[in-house]
Amino acid sequence: MSIRVGVVDDQLLVRSGFTMILGSEHDITVVFEAGDGQDAIEQARRHRSDVVLMDIRMPGVDGIEATRVITSESDARVLILTTFDLDEYVYAAVRAGASGFLLKDTPPDDLVHAVRVVAGGDALLAPSVTRRLIEEFVAGSGELTPHRGMDELTEREREVLVLMANGMSNAEIAGELFLGETTVKTHVSRILLKLEVRDRVQAVVAAYDTGLVRPGRAPRTG
Repeated sequence: MSIRVGVVDDQLLVRSGFTMILGSEHDITVVFEAGDGQDAIEQARRHRSDVVLMDIRMPGVDGIEATRVITSESDARVLILTTFDLDEYVYAAVRAGASGFLLKDTPPDDLVHAVRVVAGGDALLAPSVTRRLIEEFVAGSGELTPHRGMDELTEREREVLVLMANGMSNAEIAGELFLGETTVKTHVSRILLKLEVRDRVQAVVAAYDTGLVRPGRAPRTG
């Protein structure tokens, strides 16, 4: 089945460029374009989408509020588009439910790959800048926040979550813990279910919020 994508950016050239790149792929269909957050919300209500590429800084309703509404009303996953690799607004968008982010100068092949990854239920945690954002804005104040379901995680699930917070893929986690990749996928699914979060990014946010992983330190499993 084709991956249904929405493209949201207040710059027409940017929207057109992303639409052209994605529309040329056999397994991706751009179902709507929008030039601001309010239009994005309305379009998302009319057109079911699997992934929405979302600019942050737009006139009127910005990308953060649009992300919050779209993720609360649908199963669409939002990929934030930003010009800056350390944009303070990016983390607010992750807080609002985004599944990761991309720089606007991302190469076309990486853009396509990112859409497929997120549509497949994964999240973009690999780029080092994503982790820097989480470290800087999640627990920068030093205040810890309890999260529903964290106490229900088994010791093994906590180990897996810590490695997820380190940006590891399922295959890398499997190698680190000497487990099968299918077993790791099962652990990840149970973690998301227990924490009541939609994807890996939100699980990692919870790990930082509760102090399971602390900013400025390399996550450890033991």
